[in-house]
Amino acid sequence: MNDKNIVQMPDGYLNKTPLFQFILLSCLFPLWGCAAALNDILITQFKSVFYGGYFLIAIPASLVIKNSTYKIAILIGLTLYIVGCTLFFPASHMATYTMFLAAIFAIAIGLSFLETAANTYSSMIGPKQWATLRLNISQTFYPIGAASGILLGKYLVFSEGDSLEKQMAGMTAEQVHNFKVLMLENTLEPYKYMIMVLVVVLVLFLFTRFPKCKVEQTAAHKRPSAMDTLRYLATNARFRRGILAQFLYVGMQVAVWSFTIRLALELGDINERDASNFMVYSFACFFIGKFIANILMTRFNPEKVLIMYSVVGALFLAYVALVPSFSAVYVAVLVSVLFGPCWATIYAGTLDTVDNEHTEMAGAVIVMAIVGAAVVPAIQGYVADMFHSLQVSFLVSMLCFVYVGIYFWRELKVRRTLGEEATAS
Repeated sequence: MNDKNIVQMPDGYLNKTPLFQFILLSCLFPLWGCAAALNDILITQFKSVFYGGYFLIAIPASLVIKNSTYKIAILIGLTLYIVGCTLFFPASHMATYTMFLAAIFAIAIGLSFLETAANTYSSMIGPKQWATLRLNISQTFYPIGAASGILLGKYLVFSEGDSLEKQMAGMTAEQVHNFKVLMLENTLEPYKYMIMVLVVVLVLFLFTRFPKCKVEQTAAHKRPSAMDTLRYLATNARFRRGILAQFLYVGMQVAVWSFTIRLALELGDINERDASNFMVYSFACFFIGKFIANILMTRFNPEKVLIMYSVVGALFLAYVALVPSFSAVYVAVLVSVLFGPCWATIYAGTLDTVDNEHTEMAGAVIVMAIVGAAVVPAIQGYVADMFHSLQVSFLVSMLCFVYVGIYFWRELKVRRTLGEEATAS
């Protein structure tokens, strides 16, 4: 960081944002967006490993950040991401379940490092009062990567013609095996391009100087241990509510995106390649929703904006669940407009409820809430099986959005009370 006018404050925030470093940091967000989108076309068992990796590694990643820097954690994450993508190639030749699990888990570990570091770092790499807006701007890059992942899957993995299920229906056992091997080889194509991009980003990070954005330590104030921080977080009611909101939000987002393709296949006579278009539309809506929210949150109270988004989102999901026509697919796509600002606003708001000395570990715990992406879709799938209706299962996601709205309403009341107390004193 060469700008001598940029000064780090005692709380770790900066007096101004270094533009090039912020842009480079924001470029990490589409990288895990692409991986998550490709993950949506993987089998369910792989998804559990993928999001389980996030859950298990977030705390160790935060300890790396605590004892080194955000940049070191990002470099580790990028390296592991590259290793995971590379492992797909021997995995395809060996064609063993274990090797594919190893590749997916390596990617998940890398992404856990990246998300744990980048989300918190983005919120801190500038003035504190713009922390939520900064993270929302960084998150605006996410749907670009997610759409890229879907397009890579569409053109490099899925084939033209009937759906995969219909194609395999008339095959012999040997033909099905050969067809699956061919599909397995097709899944390698996206990772060739991802590796090239990741190497370029890794080199850029390696040779760019970044601010530390760490709370200043004094002789009179000893830094808390990991257990001290976890005990502190466990007693913080607002932090706990934020974790639950993030858990349900991420689960709802992944459930809706995962089930949208299935809903399109069920309600329309189309194949996977055509159905994947609806995911591209969803990510376009996600981008638009983020962009609009960024503008709204500079003019209005962020909690009020998110309450409005949550109410409309819940109503849209009720329509998806209860209206038996193909229009439900289009409304499921439109729901993504309302997803836009949720993750970043919950993340930054929840992080703001903790003392600065606990920032790194708190950020990791929030990232661990991503495990909701494995839990909520499983519950929605169970409801779909129980009621023999994919549409009705969207009520699970609707209830999640209702809670998210309640969370922002409670936060609005708490912040208003804190503001009145501060004014009175």
